[in-house]
Amino acid sequence: MEVILKQDVKNLGEKDDVVSVKPGYGRNYLIPQGQAILATESARKVLAENIKQAQFKQDKIKKDADAIAVKLEGVTLSIGAKAGESGKIFGAVNTIQVADALKKLGFDVDRRRITFETDVKFVGDYIANLNLHKEVKVKVPFNVVAE
Repeated sequence: MEVILKQDVKNLGEKDDVVSVKPGYGRNYLIPQGQAILATESARKVLAENIKQAQFKQDKIKKDADAIAVKLEGVTLSIGAKAGESGKIFGAVNTIQVADALKKLGFDVDRRRITFETDVKFVGDYIANLNLHKEVKVKVPFNVVAE
């Protein structure tokens, strides 16, 4: 029996995969749980069209991410933080502050797509990794200064 998975199923496949399963597993578990549908001819055509449309959307998102990446080259951020005499910051600089600094420059980047190579707990220069798309990653340098 062949089914089309509607979501990722551990040890079976990922979303939109056509997999062959035993009839009891498909009829009694996967289909009633909403994890799969029968792989009929019409369902396969709908799947092909959905994949085609999703690919078109992904290409557009990737083009937008490439455009942002080109604009971000050469940009250096400056983030102010309260710090002691030794240069240690009270707390730490987080992704929200970097996202706000990018927003002030006109770049709307989700804070969940920003990571740091090291913890930002001292005044100095650091690198923020921006994951704009699964294939487009940008490193943005930023400087933490004492306020």
